Amino acid sequence: MATVETHYALPLPSFEQPVKLLIVVAPYYRDIADNMIAGVRAVVAKAGASLDLVEVPGALEVPTAIGMAARMADYDGFVALGCVIRGETTHYDTVCNDSSRGLTLLGLQGICIGNGILTVENRAQAEVRADPEGQDKGGGAAAAALHLVALARKWSTRSREIGFRPGEEFRVAGDADGAVRA
Repeated sequence: MATVETHYALPLPSFEQPVKLLIVVAPYYRDIADNMIAGVRAVVAKAGASLDLVEVPGALEVPTAIGMAARMADYDGFVALGCVIRGETTHYDTVCNDSSRGLTLLGLQGICIGNGILTVENRAQAEVRADPEGQDKGGGAAAAALHLVALARKWSTRSREIGFRPGEEFRVAGDADGAVRA
């Protein structure tokens, strides 16, 4: 039996400009997916954000759909949802590792993603994690996406100096009648 742990959750960020999220869900286990979607919707509503939802066939397609949407659509962040329950073959390992790796690689490119793809040993574990009144992993993924959107907006206002700043005057191209020094 698992022990009960308490975890700290950051307060939801607030936004001056509207936030639009996309849920990309693999509803292979429809009841699990629906519970996770309910958790996402509740957190997004608390933050005053809006969202859209698309379904894909499985967890392996979630990163691909997010990558496409990040390039072709206008979303501030994404919530990846799905559930992978261990079976009798190594397919479980492939799906868990590759879906997670795909999301991580997208995140490292600056895409704001909350990963809510459950990787569990059995259905009972999935039900507890998906329950909005239980562990609420869908809501947690939405909160993660919102926090990353807030960070991206905070840091996007900063600019870095690129190139060099000359210490003294230097010669520039010009004709005899124009300026030749800057």
